[in-house]
Amino acid sequence: MPFIGKKIRKGSAVFLLSSGFPFWLATEAITPQVVQAYTARVDLSIDRLAEENYETLLRRAEAAARSAAQRSFDQDILVTDVSIVVSVQNYGTVAPVLALDVSRPQWRTRPDPQRWATYFKTARSLLFFGQNFTTPSSGQPGITNTPPATPQPSAVDPSVRTEPINVPPQTAPAAPATQPTK
Repeated sequence: MPFIGKKIRKGSAVFLLSSGFPFWLATEAITPQVVQAYTARVDLSIDRLAEENYETLLRRAEAAARSAAQRSFDQDILVTDVSIVVSVQNYGTVAPVLALDVSRPQWRTRPDPQRWATYFKTARSLLFFGQNFTTPSSGQPGITNTPPATPQPSAVDPSVRTEPINVPPQTAPAAPATQPTK
């Protein structure tokens, strides 16, 4: 009789352990899987172009942030939020000018970086906008408080033009090829 009791206990244990697998499989098939969403973080750096003012630079930074946000959402379906920081380099100084933090539903309804961006107010002064620069002999940029000299038209010579002339940039002519002498 003790042998039959052990067999029944083993049989019920095997039954209980094997019946859990189909139950687990059924619940996994019915309930949706948990999606692991995440935030894409992008750091962008752009250089200031010659003769570019701060407002134009901000428009370029917004365009760069817009394309980075759209690219992040397009490349990875699991990205739910995007965090982008755009920094600008000017005369060797680097400072963030804007941060774009937006979720996928917000971006889908209004893909406008100006709506979702945070602008850093101190960036203008940190990047030395509104100040004149000269390059001292050491090669490092320096700040001068004197405005650049503006040419004054000559009152004697009537051929001097006072309005600005837009001249397209020209490339330097190629140096003539020299033949080696023997």
